[in-house]
Amino acid sequence: MIVLFQSTLNIFITISALILVIIFSLIIHNKKTSIVKSSYVLGTIVHLQIFGNKSEQLAEKSLEKLMDIDNKMSVFKDYSEISKINKNAGLSVQTVSSDTYFIVKKAVEYAKLLDGTFDPTIGPLTSLWNIGTEHERIPQKNEIEEKIKLVNYKDIIMNEDSKSVKLRYKNQSIDVGGIAKGFAADQIKNMLFKHRVKSALIDLGGNIFALGCKHNGGLWSIGIQNPFKHRGEYIGIINVKDKSIVTSGNYERFFMDNGKKFHHILDPRTGYPSESSIISATIISDNSIDGDGLSTGIYIMDVYKSIDLIESLSDIDAILITNEKKVYITSGIAKNFKLTDNDFKYIKDYKCERICENDKKDKKNTNF
Repeated sequence: MIVLFQSTLNIFITISALILVIIFSLIIHNKKTSIVKSSYVLGTIVHLQIFGNKSEQLAEKSLEKLMDIDNKMSVFKDYSEISKINKNAGLSVQTVSSDTYFIVKKAVEYAKLLDGTFDPTIGPLTSLWNIGTEHERIPQKNEIEEKIKLVNYKDIIMNEDSKSVKLRYKNQSIDVGGIAKGFAADQIKNMLFKHRVKSALIDLGGNIFALGCKHNGGLWSIGIQNPFKHRGEYIGIINVKDKSIVTSGNYERFFMDNGKKFHHILDPRTGYPSESSIISATIISDNSIDGDGLSTGIYIMDVYKSIDLIESLSDIDAILITNEKKVYITSGIAKNFKLTDNDFKYIKDYKCERICENDKKDKKNTNF
């Protein structure tokens, strides 16, 4: 009996040791097949978290691709293709790479879809305000009136055959910063997908693409920033896979003057920071370039018009937060979003709210 017990104990110890070896091996294996890389590119800090056997190699390739896009499209680099288009404004055409041509073409498409609330020729206005730099200021009214004449996406002349772009008038300028990060995220996503990566998180300064599921099989949980508080404080959580999450908000870059906030999202139609009731616009989409292209224009538009537009587009959803702390969610993501901050009111039926508000306005006008 004692011999049998000792034999059983030895077997138990052997099996336990084997399990520990397997667990340890799995831990070491996971460390070797996942990586987190950070760098400064595209004017922001980017973070790449990639799971897979070639994670380190793919992370390096991803950073190289991001730098290539930055070199082609940054308005802050004199040698970029966008800068060359701007230097030749009103003078001559500029032949560009297929990447730059594609992004300018998409920018024009978004401008048309959004009725000009997004406009890639807004460069003269952003340079005038310089919000987010040490030269930020409130321009004079006559300065804005002069520069706004140069803002018109219809003045972008493109030739598909020659892959060339020209601005119609001198002193006009293109700024694709509003969608370059979205394009870049899609490029990285496509590269990782081709290499059969099943799990990755691409974070380009807040432009996020969640590839596949988390390495443990669960959905990625992405926090929606509270626009009234410091970064990292959320109003809610959205659970996604294979989706882009892009947010435009007035809390990222701004300055105060006499108690008034002047944020960086300029309305191309007025030349001033947007005064829409929307203070945060998040777009959830299959392609990150859609999120980038839509979030800025949606931010500037009326909240109901914005929701109507997003509801009309397939595979695209939105989370809109207003200055009254109301949260509007489009139908496609209602099941995957959870409001976690009780200071905000979740508007589940915006159509009903709109009818009620119109009735109030009609009664007010009738009484008057």
